[in-house]
Amino acid sequence: MRYLPLTPDDREAMLARIGVSDIDALFADVPAGMLLRDLPALPRRAGEMEVERILGRMAARNVPAGSVPFFCGAGAYKHHVPASVDHLIQRSEFLTSYTPYQPEIAQGTLQYLFEFQTQVAALTGMEVANASMYDGSTGTAEAVLMAHRVTRRRRAVLSGGLHPHYAAVVRTLSGMAGDAVLSCPPDVGAGEDLSAAIDGETSCVVVQNPDVFGNLRDLRPIAAAAHAKGALLVAVVTEAVSFGLVESPGAMGADIVVAEGQSIGNALSFGGPYVGLFATRPKYVRQMPGRLCGETVDAEGKRGFVLTLSTREQHIRRDKATSNICTNSGLCCLAFTIHMSLLGEAGLSRLARVNHANAVALADLLAAVPGIAVLNGAFFNEFTVRLPRPAAAVVDTLASRGILAGVPVSRLLPGAGLDDLLLVASTEVNTEADRQALADGFRDVL
Repeated sequence: MRYLPLTPDDREAMLARIGVSDIDALFADVPAGMLLRDLPALPRRAGEMEVERILGRMAARNVPAGSVPFFCGAGAYKHHVPASVDHLIQRSEFLTSYTPYQPEIAQGTLQYLFEFQTQVAALTGMEVANASMYDGSTGTAEAVLMAHRVTRRRRAVLSGGLHPHYAAVVRTLSGMAGDAVLSCPPDVGAGEDLSAAIDGETSCVVVQNPDVFGNLRDLRPIAAAAHAKGALLVAVVTEAVSFGLVESPGAMGADIVVAEGQSIGNALSFGGPYVGLFATRPKYVRQMPGRLCGETVDAEGKRGFVLTLSTREQHIRRDKATSNICTNSGLCCLAFTIHMSLLGEAGLSRLARVNHANAVALADLLAAVPGIAVLNGAFFNEFTVRLPRPAAAVVDTLASRGILAGVPVSRLLPGAGLDDLLLVASTEVNTEADRQALADGFRDVL
């Protein structure tokens, strides 16, 4: 490519310097099945209008979540985002701002990060929160690494109710660091006994609430079992709206709380960018990854904001940094903060109650469909149903009829023998007609 400045000799010299034979060797850690061996089936060159037509036809193959009855969840949820949120984050001083390296000229950025931290601490029931992570899954992996630093142990126990994608990210980072991870088998009924898996080498137990199957859990017994062995409890929440109704992880004894904040202020957006929430206890704050924004006064006594704690690798700690996260999801956490400010405590509680009521109404409808069994005893806005045939095929059939029925468990846990299970979520965007359409669709298909 003539616009790239490197010559073939330059590339050979660089490869020789780092000790690899060719460029393909740089991608050795990527699974072979994930690499493209050939160029995509697209024209090598085209005019702007032609490109728009091609991409438009490709985009039209998707079924937008807002265009049909939609019941997918499993860690990413469709909620109503007020128009004012998107309007405000489009302001240039927010949209184009970056990391607040110079506090004296980044007061607006630092203030909304400070407000964001305040909201996250209140929601999670913890005393201190950082200024955002990339998303819930990487935040969970960072929480495990933090627990290792706090306890000086290198073994994590992952609940069978933890989202499989989150567990995979933890295993990836832990594998690179040589840390041990015990992943418990899938726990559909929330009946696992994690206390037996905790030993003197365990740094933390990672439990999701509500779990990936939708079950609500009492974290107190797990927290007590972990603390008795000197381990920490890492609580994970993938549905942030549940904070408005479910007892906070902090109140149930969690030491670190990680959550995915996408549900508040952020659209599904084909899987990202999202925003991770991360909170902990004051005694662990110096081992917390990322940055902490604080409030102070300037020389004239006026309110101001600063970077109180910045433990990242490009700051003064360098190789002793607690995290290699290089930025934060600033615009996404601003959207979260604006939406939370618009809702307020009472608004979030009402929103959560509507979510729960809609899910209960849907569960009642589906339980009345012959062949369907609702497996949860207690849930928030998502639950698991057992179908009389593989769920993936049923979902495909209903999708062809304009109904997105949910997420087959086989997509998250292939080969686990759970092919007949389906995760179904119902939020405030689902209408009574949507729920009836899903129930009628199941009756026709089953």
